[in-house]
Amino acid sequence: MDKSVDLIEFETMLLGRYVHLLTPRARGADDRLDRSAYLLLSRIRAEGPMTIGRLSAAFGLDASTLNRQTAAMLRAKVVRRIADPDGGMARKFAITPEGERRLDADRGRNISGLERVMAEWTPEEVADFAAHLSRFNRDIERLDGRPWPRD
Repeated sequence: MDKSVDLIEFETMLLGRYVHLLTPRARGADDRLDRSAYLLLSRIRAEGPMTIGRLSAAFGLDASTLNRQTAAMLRAKVVRRIADPDGGMARKFAITPEGERRLDADRGRNISGLERVMAEWTPEEVADFAAHLSRFNRDIERLDGRPWPRD
């Protein structure tokens, strides 16, 4: 297994390098979300409105980092602050229609990029890869203690 784990380390390093190449940015068309906004909006969509405290627990980030990230998202009008329906003092961040639109557009571009990469794969190969990648991520989440909500 050592050689296989070495190969996985090498290939995940390359994946980190190549992932941005799946959907290259067009000149002058910069409607894309940055990586942190994409991740935060995806989590808010999955769980519903969240406080800074819940986002901090979900991502393992400190409140100051999240305050900066959510402030940028507020300026971009992809989230809005709402009162806590449970009556708490904290405000929650909810995704806006603009946030939904941009998240859907980015996800669509990402899926199109993946389809281009795997154009010569069989449906079975794509399904097998998806299953192995899902297991890999779930095992990381299990060790980290912060599972991502899935449908």
